[in-house]
Amino acid sequence: MIQRKRILSGMRPTGRLHLGNLHGALDNWVQLQKQYECFFFVADWHALTTDYASSSRIRQNIWNMILDWLSVGLDPQQCTFFIQSDIKEHAELSLLLGMITPLPWLERNPTYKEHLQQMDQKDLSTYGFLGYPVLQAADIIMYKANGVPVGKDQLLHVEFTREIARRFNFIYQREVFPIPDPLLTEVPVLPGLDGRKMSKSYGNCIYITESAESISEKIAKMMTDPQRVRRTDRGNPELSPVFAYHRLYSPPEEVADVAEGCRTARIGCVECKKRLTQNVLARLGPIREKRLRLEGQPHVVREILEAGREVAGREAGRTMVEVREAIGLSMNPECRVEERKN
Repeated sequence: MIQRKRILSGMRPTGRLHLGNLHGALDNWVQLQKQYECFFFVADWHALTTDYASSSRIRQNIWNMILDWLSVGLDPQQCTFFIQSDIKEHAELSLLLGMITPLPWLERNPTYKEHLQQMDQKDLSTYGFLGYPVLQAADIIMYKANGVPVGKDQLLHVEFTREIARRFNFIYQREVFPIPDPLLTEVPVLPGLDGRKMSKSYGNCIYITESAESISEKIAKMMTDPQRVRRTDRGNPELSPVFAYHRLYSPPEEVADVAEGCRTARIGCVECKKRLTQNVLARLGPIREKRLRLEGQPHVVREILEAGREVAGREAGRTMVEVREAIGLSMNPECRVEERKN
């Protein structure tokens, strides 16, 4: 039997999941679980790197995230998912990797500098925020992942992990960690309701399990081609966020019809949005219904998490035995036997 390659990915529980999360990651995960041995985790420690002062909702966010994962099609029979903080070995490996990580590697991290500028309203001059790439590397190599699904904007994260793994193997002269490869995925561009990047902080999101009424209202208020002022004006669908959603939710023939209707003024923005609403609700309706069923079965969700914790815990335990042996932090089995005899 050919052993499947292993991949790992995670999400921070910083709030409700929106359509950007669905199309940017979850849809891809659902397909990957059919091809690879997948480990998906809720990165609650990573959430603390930026939200350490507002952690009261993390527990509820974790629960909601797991419900969303199950609702969109992640199958615990095909993949393992777990909560990062349930596996204490992540903290130990992060600590040990921190011992060998040159400080300039962290200070030169462009993502670190960008986040400092983008989140200037928060105090992020913390050890945890500076060192989060080390924790991220520990998350990945703990499970000896062969690949990490990422978009082009996340390639540097994987490269940092590759450098850490190489450095550990070189310093301790053991091939403990395989070098993970980035698994590049095509991420569809899905703008927010106002045309900007979809973000909870902008308040321009449609959430995965939002009610049909709320989704309909939001789509009705979506920004369209700003140059199309009157119903009789010809429009440019490429300038409208609505058309980007049609590409994801509408059948190809309807996408073509909407584009042609916009350019010739055969259809107006109201009709365009109504047609989009029908298609979005058709896709999200089953997800919302499954979520409602799961909310009534908390024991099932807890059993799934417990099973994932056991699988991840076993893998992490095996890895840390190798790590401690390589570093010299634990005596080998023969020495421990002799010690017990004496």
